[in-house]
Amino acid sequence: MTVFDRSMVGEGLPGSAQAEAEAEPARAAAPVWGPAKRLLFRFGFCYLLLYLVPTYLELLSYVPLAAGIVTGYTSFWQAVVPWVGKQAFQQNITVFTNGSGDTTYNYLEILCFAIVAVMAALVWTLLDRRRANYARLYEWFRIYVRFGLAMVMILYGLLKVVPGGQFVPPSLDRLLQPFGDSSPMGLLWTFMGASTSYTLFAGVTETLGGLLLTMRRTVLLGALVSAGAMANVVLLNFSYDVPVKIFSSHLLAMALFLILPDLRRLANLFVLNRPVEPVEDRPLFARRGLHRGALVLRTLFVLGFAALIADTTYEGYKTYANPARRSPFYGIWNVDELVVDGQARPPLTTDGPRWRRWVFDYPRSVAIQRMSDSRERYSLMMDAAKRTFVLTRRDDPAWKSTLTYRRPETGRLLLEGTFDGKKVRAVLNRTDIPKFRLTTRGFHWINEYPFNR
Repeated sequence: MTVFDRSMVGEGLPGSAQAEAEAEPARAAAPVWGPAKRLLFRFGFCYLLLYLVPTYLELLSYVPLAAGIVTGYTSFWQAVVPWVGKQAFQQNITVFTNGSGDTTYNYLEILCFAIVAVMAALVWTLLDRRRANYARLYEWFRIYVRFGLAMVMILYGLLKVVPGGQFVPPSLDRLLQPFGDSSPMGLLWTFMGASTSYTLFAGVTETLGGLLLTMRRTVLLGALVSAGAMANVVLLNFSYDVPVKIFSSHLLAMALFLILPDLRRLANLFVLNRPVEPVEDRPLFARRGLHRGALVLRTLFVLGFAALIADTTYEGYKTYANPARRSPFYGIWNVDELVVDGQARPPLTTDGPRWRRWVFDYPRSVAIQRMSDSRERYSLMMDAAKRTFVLTRRDDPAWKSTLTYRRPETGRLLLEGTFDGKKVRAVLNRTDIPKFRLTTRGFHWINEYPFNR
């Protein structure tokens, strides 16, 4: 999946002879790497080879016949990593990769990758001590890294470009939540969801960086764009405690790795005001047939991958975030009456744990706000035939609550069942949705005074 300049292919010799003629001078001119550089390359090669495997396996997960490979690879590490955690750190690993990429499992996983990479690099050094360099392998390794990085940049870019992907407009329960009760990550998600233009800008930048990485002539530009975008993402993740710190830091490191060979040229151009010579763009394939085949494969791969991500994201939007598919109970419901284990709980501000509101927005979720103004979100399964709500918590799979409901009037809801191990009965009345300043203020070219509220 690599493209090179057609002008690099000679016209005077047959394909095989031409390839040999071009290869000999290249071999003769190949530099000698020092021992430290060779050892560092071996380690980096083995480590990133392991780290990027899950990214490439994501593609295979869409191929039915390859699902076993993906499952087998995942199962292998989910057996090894907990064993290492138990033996080395007395840690019982029960939570694997989920919405958080910074779990104990994830940290131990990269430790295992590093240990394997060190061991492989040492064995490799003992078996291959006399090699002067790995110039050719390095070229192929760069392709592996840049396409892995490109896929992630395109993925996250399109998740921001396609409506309802990574960020959606603030939900009703988020708008009702007291500002100070928000988590740092919740604040960032609210900011991004409320800033459609900025989210689109960030998505276009990431997508552009990924697309530029897939073409040989624009690899450096793509790496620079990706490094800039990822530097911003990494800073946001660390500043707002977003649990993707490990992954985003690795992506930034990959972009810098692709920039590294051109660092001196960039310094000459931007800092030292020196002339910059063009880099020799040696083709990976000297034969026209291989060149054209690689070009076709690269193009089909990029277009197919982008189309797949865009379609998957849009389907998710239609299912989960499309305003046209709101919950049938959409709105803010005040809990006017509540009985817990036979005891009436009037709506007093001193009774912090008491339900204050139920907020329905999307069909598969509900939020409960308490008198203390704290709120909890639950996954929701509605059964219209049985007239039941089944609530579960994402961070506690064992927790479950089943409530039956009756709707005697359009704006009235009666609930009865078990919640947190207690029997509850509640009467909810729907109230008008206020006009929130965050979503109604809009954009203004002219502001005589700052509108900072």
